[in-house]
Amino acid sequence: MPLTASLTAIALNCSLKRSAGEPSSTDLMIGLLVSELKKREVDFRGTIRIADHEVKPGVGSDEGEGDEWPALRRRILEADILIFGTPIWLGQMSSLAKRVVERMDAFLSETDDQGRMPSFSKIALVAVVGNEDGAHCVSAQLYQALADTGWTVPASAVAYWVGEAMGKTDFRDLPQIPEKVAQSAAMAAANAAHLAALLKERPYPGSG
Repeated sequence: MPLTASLTAIALNCSLKRSAGEPSSTDLMIGLLVSELKKREVDFRGTIRIADHEVKPGVGSDEGEGDEWPALRRRILEADILIFGTPIWLGQMSSLAKRVVERMDAFLSETDDQGRMPSFSKIALVAVVGNEDGAHCVSAQLYQALADTGWTVPASAVAYWVGEAMGKTDFRDLPQIPEKVAQSAAMAAANAAHLAALLKERPYPGSG
């Protein structure tokens, strides 16, 4: 179904693996959401693999020499929809995912005259994979962090899969995508595209 506004999306893969290593199950889950967004005429601007970049610790938008976050931040904020992907480690989001939301903390002090953060009127989706429990905990933590830093989280905004606790099967090893996972990705993408189009036409007014 065509949208009234041209929309773009970008993804963050917060896997601890660099892109030159093994294939990432997180990428596969991100790919499900991307596929569904493309069905809704959303232009995908690529995936940023955080492990491939020097993202320094801190809570500012620029942490000095060698920090690659400022350039990544610009790319992220140019898109209408952010897909935030993370694996589960020790029942939590990855350390790189935590670093990213910590760097987004700077948005709270970067408001315009109406009190709006640079992420206002932009949509965030969550993609989670792991071989243990924790998907609900991770998505809840990310929902809160993303909302706190100005992103809008639509209904049913997460697509996830978790395998058997202490098991050895990764999401990328499955012979096919489970039906429920595919359905959740489709619903998340549909809600994200719908809400992003509405907010692009009528952004939040702020309260300044």
